[in-house]
Amino acid sequence: MRFVARTFVSLACLLLLAITAQAENWPNWRGPRGDGTSTEANVPTKWNGKTGENIAWKVELPGSGHSSPVVWEDRIFVTVCVEASSERVLLCLDRLTGKKLWQTTVLSTPLEKKHTLNSFSSSTPATDGKVVYVTFLENTSDDETKNRGNMTVAAYSVDGQALWSVKPGIFSSTHGFCSSPVIYQDSLIVNGDHDGESYLVSLDRKNGEVRWKVAREHKTRSYVTPIVRNYAGREQLILSGSKSVCGYDPKTGEMIWNIDGPTEQFVASMVDNGKLLFMTAGFPQHHILAIKPDGKGNVTDSHIVWRTKENCSYVPSPIIIGDYFLIVADNGIASCYLADTGERLWKERLKRRYSASLVTAGGLAYFLSDDGECTVVKPGRVYEEVAFNELGEASYASPAIAQGKLYIRGEKHLFAIGK
Repeated sequence: MRFVARTFVSLACLLLLAITAQAENWPNWRGPRGDGTSTEANVPTKWNGKTGENIAWKVELPGSGHSSPVVWEDRIFVTVCVEASSERVLLCLDRLTGKKLWQTTVLSTPLEKKHTLNSFSSSTPATDGKVVYVTFLENTSDDETKNRGNMTVAAYSVDGQALWSVKPGIFSSTHGFCSSPVIYQDSLIVNGDHDGESYLVSLDRKNGEVRWKVAREHKTRSYVTPIVRNYAGREQLILSGSKSVCGYDPKTGEMIWNIDGPTEQFVASMVDNGKLLFMTAGFPQHHILAIKPDGKGNVTDSHIVWRTKENCSYVPSPIIIGDYFLIVADNGIASCYLADTGERLWKERLKRRYSASLVTAGGLAYFLSDDGECTVVKPGRVYEEVAFNELGEASYASPAIAQGKLYIRGEKHLFAIGK
């Protein structure tokens, strides 16, 4: 009997170790690689927020916002705006229960003018498990029809202690603010594309001091969070925006290559498959580009591998799953392409409107609509719907995947999905 008990305990420990080995944190915008991908297995595909099916917990948030939750071990960090008091707040929850551990006011500033699909708390935090970094707009305009203020970047310990707060540049956009920070080694990089003296800025993570700051030529609003990748033997900070697509040296801010256009304004982040970069935009023209990432200088005429102007996405970021590039247009038309060639394998009408970016786990794509309806799809040469789920409330934030669960921010609540 003792032998059986010891064997059972040993098997249970091995199972726990196997599950732990698969677990990932979700530390920033679009997860550990900044592209919406999770390596976790057994992520839930079925739930119902109305009935409680497969809902581990659901908690009401103390304010509004479209920022995504980020997860590190047993803590969740999310930002909100308490509109009644104009407070921008960082909130920490227990990942296992949803219980609030602490909250702190980062900024109290008048509400800025914004697009109807934006929020007053749209920038997703970033964390390394020791420090949490957030960005907000300090609105300094006394004209309700205009926005002009200071980008504010702040750092907090995971226990809620304020470490530093800086204002690295002005920001002005009639659509409001959204600029999620990117952790790169011991620096924090933030995109300052706006309708004015646009810039990219790198801050020292210890104290917020500027390491480098480079001007963006076209001075036009965009809301793209960069990704960092290694191509052509060097690391590159890659983003679209300001009437261009560019690769920079993340250590110095030096531009490596650029592509003109192909349009004016951008929101969706870029993705890659290890060979090509993929961009979708925008306004006023719509494009999807596949780009070779090994160029130098202006590569507009030499490094675009394929392009389409059909059913492109402006706001939702796309996803790469194996050989497939998947995307959903803001109006609900989903498409699946062969990533290397641009051959469209299928297109399918899903729901009415999309803002959230795609995420993937277990080889499946999660399409979350503004109405909180999530269609789970298996990519391939034909459209294959695996599941359809209802959250029970609107949702504009991109989901997070961590520790075997899916975390979705609704209009009023944060949901933890999974057993």
